[in-house]
Amino acid sequence: MTTATAHPNIALVKYWGKQLVRGNFPATANVSITLSDLVTTTTLTDAANDRVTLNGAPADDPKINSFLGLLRESFDIGPLHIDTRNNFPTGAGLASSASGFAALITAINAHTNLGLDTQALSGWARQGSASAARSLYAGFVSLAPPDWQAEVIADAQHWPLATVVAVTDEAAKSVSSSVGMEYSRRTSPYYDHWVGSSGQDHAAAVQAIHERNFDALANTAELSCLKMHSVMLTSQPTLAYWNPATVACMDTVRRLRKNGVAVFFTIDAGPQVKAICLPQYTDTVSQALADTDGVTRTIQCGMGAGAQVLASA
Repeated sequence: MTTATAHPNIALVKYWGKQLVRGNFPATANVSITLSDLVTTTTLTDAANDRVTLNGAPADDPKINSFLGLLRESFDIGPLHIDTRNNFPTGAGLASSASGFAALITAINAHTNLGLDTQALSGWARQGSASAARSLYAGFVSLAPPDWQAEVIADAQHWPLATVVAVTDEAAKSVSSSVGMEYSRRTSPYYDHWVGSSGQDHAAAVQAIHERNFDALANTAELSCLKMHSVMLTSQPTLAYWNPATVACMDTVRRLRKNGVAVFFTIDAGPQVKAICLPQYTDTVSQALADTDGVTRTIQCGMGAGAQVLASA
C-alpha cells in the first residue's frame, strides 16, 4: 500500500486551451502558486482489476483510465485500486484534477518503483491534467515555452502570499475544463488573441514575482483572469462558470483594495473566488468575503508543499 498527497495550485496567469499535439500541452504560458490546506490524498493497493474510488464512492473516470493506459505503454504496472480523497469541493473550479494527477503519479512512482525524478513525474502528470505538472512543486511555478516543463521560478519563502478561497457552490461544474477548452478553441472569436497575449502576461507576472511587486502582480493576474473568462463567455455554447456570489466577491475584493488592502482576485473554471493577499490582511479578507452574499464558507491557505509520498509498504 502506498499513500501520496498533493496540493492544488491556482494559476495567476491562466491556462485555457490545448496545443493540437500529442502530450496534453497547454496553449498558453502560465504561472501558479501551490496552496496549503487544500489537499488530495491518494492511496494505492494491488488489485485483481483496476478500481477507482473518489471520496469513498466508486468512480469511473475516463481521464484516469486513459492515463493508466498511457503509463502502461511505457511501464509494467499491474491492476490497482486507486482510492483518492479531496478535503475540498471536487470538480468545482479548485484545481482538483491538478492535485489529483500529481498525487496519483507520485503514488504510482513509489508503489511500482518506477524511479522517476520530480521533473519526469511532472511531465507525466501533465499528460493527465496540464495544470497537474505544476502541483509537483511548491512555490511559484511556471509552465511555458519552449520546453513546457514546469519550473519553480521562486520558492514559497521568497514571497509567502496568502490565499482566501470564497466557496460559493460545492457542486461539480456542468462543463468540464477539458470540454470547455475545446469549445473555446473552436468557437470563441477572441481565442487567438488570448493565446497570442499569454506570453506578455507570463513575462509580466514572472517579473512582478521576482521583484515582489504586489500591484503589478495584481494587475496582471486580474487581467489574465478576466481575459480568460471573456473567451469562455464568447464560446458556443457559452461557458458561464460564475454565479451572483462570484460577481459579489469580485466587488468585495475591489472595495478592499480601494481601501488600502493588498489583495486581488482570480477565478478558474468554476464559481469559487480566490483572493490572494499579503499575509497580514488574511483575516480582513476572509471576514469580508464571508460576509458577502452567497458565500457559504471561506478557506485560508498559505503556500503549499510539493507532492510527496506519506507511506509506502
